[in-house]
Amino acid sequence: MTEWLVSLSAWQQALVGTLFTWGMTALGAAMVFFFKNINRNVLNTMLGFASGVMIAASFWSLLDPAIEAAEENGSIPWLVVSVGFGLGGLFLYIADKTIPHMHFGPNKEKEGLPSHLKRTILLVFSITLHNIPEGLAVGVAFGAASEAANPTAAVLAAISVSLGIGIQNFPEGAAVSIPLRQEGLSRWKSFVYGQASGIVEPIAAVIGALLVMRVQPLLPYALAFAAGAMIYVVIEELIPEAQATTDSKHHFGVFGAMSGFIIMMILDVALG
Repeated sequence: MTEWLVSLSAWQQALVGTLFTWGMTALGAAMVFFFKNINRNVLNTMLGFASGVMIAASFWSLLDPAIEAAEENGSIPWLVVSVGFGLGGLFLYIADKTIPHMHFGPNKEKEGLPSHLKRTILLVFSITLHNIPEGLAVGVAFGAASEAANPTAAVLAAISVSLGIGIQNFPEGAAVSIPLRQEGLSRWKSFVYGQASGIVEPIAAVIGALLVMRVQPLLPYALAFAAGAMIYVVIEELIPEAQATTDSKHHFGVFGAMSGFIIMMILDVALG
């Protein structure tokens, strides 16, 4: 399997990797066929888990390789990574303020430009925003592998990114489809909308991989950009939503984040 993946071009590898992550989103969304409601503590744990995976992936899979790539290019590592990281956060901030969406929290707060779209579509757009940096992370990871001295090892490292994001996409898919069911949609529509939130990942991954392949000096910036976008999502949306509970049981989100971080760290260290 690894040999076959190595034989593909970077954008094809990124597409395969994110088809897996999209599939995991669909599997999670399929939980709506078995459950109509989702316990708030379980949801907080899921959101925390996704946060932990994204935080770990941001450093182990993106920022650390970005620093190494900047050093190899003869650039100033801290400057390159800081610029890329900041631009990633700025990109998500602009998207957050322009794309109409609605948070899954208790207040169902609307953000972005004014829109007459249905609440369910706005909820799907919210998770779709989360998936853009995840797709970019996979894409630039495979793009970086195409320039590595040891392609097999680099591809394994990129696979770890896909695995980690895929693992956290499973509960994320459920965290989309089940609340949609609570909004009054049928089980089938909830599933379709839930898995559709992951379709942006293959698109973002292919774009990221192609950019890195075409303009090699962009690699450290692209890696840091994806990290900045992911951290923005974690701090601005996932963690606040994981803590948005009326009782004192905030620790469910914390335990989820710790677990997600540990699993992603193990994947990166073991495979990278």
